[in-house]
Amino acid sequence: MCIIFFKFDPRPASKNAYRLVLAANRDETYSRPSKAADFWGNGKEILGGLDLEEGKEGGSWLGVTKRGKLAALTNYMEWRTNPDAHGRGFLVSNYLTDSLDSFSYLRKVASEGHLYNGFNLLTADFRADEDTVCYYGNKGAPEPIRLKAAGIYALSNSLLETPWRKLQHGKRLFTSVVNKTLPPEGLVQELLHILNNEELHTPDPMQESQGVGYSKDMLQALSALCVRSPGYGTRTNTVILIDRDDNVSFTERNMLNCDVTQWSTTSFDFQLQY
Repeated sequence: MCIIFFKFDPRPASKNAYRLVLAANRDETYSRPSKAADFWGNGKEILGGLDLEEGKEGGSWLGVTKRGKLAALTNYMEWRTNPDAHGRGFLVSNYLTDSLDSFSYLRKVASEGHLYNGFNLLTADFRADEDTVCYYGNKGAPEPIRLKAAGIYALSNSLLETPWRKLQHGKRLFTSVVNKTLPPEGLVQELLHILNNEELHTPDPMQESQGVGYSKDMLQALSALCVRSPGYGTRTNTVILIDRDDNVSFTERNMLNCDVTQWSTTSFDFQLQY
């Protein structure tokens, strides 16, 4: 389970505005092996975390490249999954290493969507002439969509903008923060604060109807922006800023040693290279 909030503004009018502000949580089993965000390989072209789970090595949940490609993944909440399905994390890493544009890549993914358990995938291209963000969920419409309008969007473990209570609450908090005039450091800190909000949002009939099969305690835990349950929950917070001058700021706060009291924060800054 995960959650993503983002503001997309491809042509910001203000000098201090952002083309993208993204805040995301990765919820996962605490013991699942993974590598914290860093640049991949010798080329130092791609920045993101990596899954190290046996058989899923090399997949990711969120990443960005110096050429302006970005991808982010959430799972679709469903009780029964196919253990033999393809690893969803490769949907992110394959896009970041592929030459296809965001929409073409999602059209390709849509043709193979049945091979995966439920997922939502955001892909984006940030370029000198045009910025594009696209979305596809294999439990929704058969074709991907381009997000044509600038705006604020939210995605959890149902389809894009499905109004779960926690999603609506988080979107209100996110909107309030991104509408402030804040220096980059202040913006990042306020967004991290939102991502660590543990307030429960139950009952939520819409979330509960999708989560048939989950225990009452687990559904309650999953109703928070920051999920906390024994052995499972929010273990990574990520904030990405892309400004009008091609500057990218990537901040990751990562749990250490499967311990909810131990965290490490790392930041990366670079400029897009078209």
